[in-house]
Amino acid sequence: MAGFPQVCFIRNTVKNPNVVVGDYTYYDDPDDSENFERNVLYHYPFIGDKLVIGKFCALARGVKFIMNGANHKLTGFSTYPFGIFGQGWEAAIPAPADLPSRGDTVVGNDVWIGYDALVMPGVKIGDGAIVAARSVVVKDVPAYAVVGGNPAQVLKSRFPPETVAALENIAWWDWPVEKVTRNLKAIVSADLAALQAAANDPMG
Repeated sequence: MAGFPQVCFIRNTVKNPNVVVGDYTYYDDPDDSENFERNVLYHYPFIGDKLVIGKFCALARGVKFIMNGANHKLTGFSTYPFGIFGQGWEAAIPAPADLPSRGDTVVGNDVWIGYDALVMPGVKIGDGAIVAARSVVVKDVPAYAVVGGNPAQVLKSRFPPETVAALENIAWWDWPVEKVTRNLKAIVSADLAALQAAANDPMG
């Protein structure tokens, strides 16, 4: 971002086809904001799992995603990855089906992940959620929940269930950017009626 280079829209920098990032989602790192894949993603292509991040997410410095390919085989006596070193040990490379996998890691839209947070493989983080700094997320996070700790636990819901359901239904992050721009006041307020009116306005 001009004048503030520590912020970079991730979608513009990612080349890995297994990393899918929505528009306007950014990574904040004063050292190297343009190298999300190197700094944030602990990913080996053995499994083929994906990291999917929605639109308008904010990822703070030090955030890390560990993917399934970083796992070691657990069913034998040793977890040591002999096969990757060759020298005759390649016969011990496990089949992908023998490695633990929890599926794709999916982050919803408008999610804020705080400083030094760690997201483990296969976790699903719902829309509008907040992950507190230095949390370790090992299980799914409901939409609009605030989680924190190690392992991360739900600390509170940001809004009542009926408001969460309405926000998920409105899904302002899927609006054309021109409509987002016109309705920023409603989006950043806590006035559900105003946001609903904007959603229902065919003229935007």
